Amino acid sequence: MSDSTQYDLIVIGAGSGGVRLARMSAQKGAKVAVVESRYLGGTCVNVGCVPKKLFVYGAHVSEELDDASGYGWQVPKDQIRFEWPTLVANKNAEIERLNGVYQRLLINSGVTIIEGSAALVDANTVEVAGQRYEAAQITVATGSWPVVPDLPGAEFILTSNEMFYLPQLPRHAVVWGGGYIAVEFAGILAGLGVDTTLIYRGDLFLRGFDHDVRHFMVDEMKKKGVRLKFGSTIESVESEGGHYLVHLSDGSTLTTGLVMAATGRRALTDGLGLEALGVELEPSGHIRVDEHFRTAVPSISALGDVIGTPQLTPVALAQAMVLSRRLFGDGEGEMDYNNIPTAVFCQPNIGTVGLTEAEARDKGYEVTIYRSEFKPMKYVLTGRDERCLMKLVVDSESDRVLGAHMVGPDAGEITQGLAVAIKSGATKAQFDSTIGIHPTSAEEFVTMREPVR
Repeated sequence: MSDSTQYDLIVIGAGSGGVRLARMSAQKGAKVAVVESRYLGGTCVNVGCVPKKLFVYGAHVSEELDDASGYGWQVPKDQIRFEWPTLVANKNAEIERLNGVYQRLLINSGVTIIEGSAALVDANTVEVAGQRYEAAQITVATGSWPVVPDLPGAEFILTSNEMFYLPQLPRHAVVWGGGYIAVEFAGILAGLGVDTTLIYRGDLFLRGFDHDVRHFMVDEMKKKGVRLKFGSTIESVESEGGHYLVHLSDGSTLTTGLVMAATGRRALTDGLGLEALGVELEPSGHIRVDEHFRTAVPSISALGDVIGTPQLTPVALAQAMVLSRRLFGDGEGEMDYNNIPTAVFCQPNIGTVGLTEAEARDKGYEVTIYRSEFKPMKYVLTGRDERCLMKLVVDSESDRVLGAHMVGPDAGEITQGLAVAIKSGATKAQFDSTIGIHPTSAEEFVTMREPVR
C-alpha cells in the first residue's frame, strides 16, 4: 500500500501488547500504524508494573535502614528523612525515559504513530481526530481501566492511576480491595510510614492464590503495620474538613486522609464503536475472541487485558508474538495459558507458578504437599520478625510438580526459575536431585524431603 492513510495493520493501543504486535509485524514487512490517545507503553509502563515496583523498592528502604544496626551500621533515627516528592519526581523521569524508548522502538521499526482517540468507522477504517485511515487488519489492544464502585462520595476515592502522582502522602490511608493491587499498595503506603487500613468484603484476601499463601500473608502484613479489616466493605465516603469519613457496611466508620479503591478493572472499549460493527462482547465487557484472537468480524482482532485473559504484561507480549505470526508470518504458534508464573510485589513478596493445592485437588489429582517455613538468613542478625513460606504441590501418582508457591524476599526472582522447571514437567525426584546453592532461601525448594500431607 502506498497511500499514507492505508496500512496492512492498524493497532489501537500502544501498551506492551500493542507495541510488540506493531513492531514484530513491521519487521515482517507489513505497513503498520499504531494509535494511542494517552501514553506509549500503556498501563504497565506508566501507571502499573514499572512505577509500582519502583515504589515498592522505595518503601522497602525503611526496613533496610532499620536492619542496618544488626550489621554494624549506625543510622541515627533523627537524621532519616523521607521526601515523597523526590521519589515521585525520580519515578516520573524514569517513566519519561521509557516513553522515549517505546517511541524509538516503534519509529526504528518503521511503525507510524498516530496520536489521538480511535473510532472504528467500518471493518477496515479507523478515524482519529477527523482523519480516516484504512487497513486490511485492525487489532484492538486498548487494555483495561480501574473502576470505582458507584456509591455516595465516589468522587473522593482514588484509583491506582492517581496514586502514582499524589502531591503528598497522607498520615492515614484506607485501601479498599483484596487483590494484588490492593495488597501491594497497602504495603507501599505502610512502608512509607502511612497508617494504613486494608478493607476487603470477603473473609480472606488474595482470592485465587494458594490458601497457605493467603493465610501466611495475613500475619506477615500485620507485622508490617497494615490493619486488615475483612468481612466489610465501603458504603459511602464523606469529605470532612480536609479528611474523609468512611462509612462501612458493619456500621463502623474510619477517618482518613486518603481512600484508594482497587476493586476491579474494566475493558477499555469506550468510543470504539465495536458492537455497531458486529464485534461481540462478553458479559464482563471484554471483547470476545477465538483462540487466534479473532473477533466475530474477520478483519478485527484483539489481545491483552481487553480480552479478559490474565492481566499480565508477559501474557500480552506472548499474544502479540502469536498474532503477528498469524497475520504476517507462518501462521504457526498457539497461546498456552498453563503454568503462567506471577508475582505479587507486596511486602514480603509472593511468587507462584502452576496449580494451587485446591486447584490440583479440584482437577482430580491425588497430591502430596511439601511445605517449609523459616526466618530468612538476612534477618537473623537484625531481629526482624519476618518469615518465609515455600510450598510444592506434587502429583502423588506421577511425581510431577504441579505448583510452587513462595512468600518471602525475592520470591518473584526465584519463582521465574522454578517456572521453567514446572513448564518442562519436572518431578519432585528431579527437584530432590538438584544441588542447592548454599546459603540461599531458594535452596529450600530442592531440600524439602518430608511431606506435610
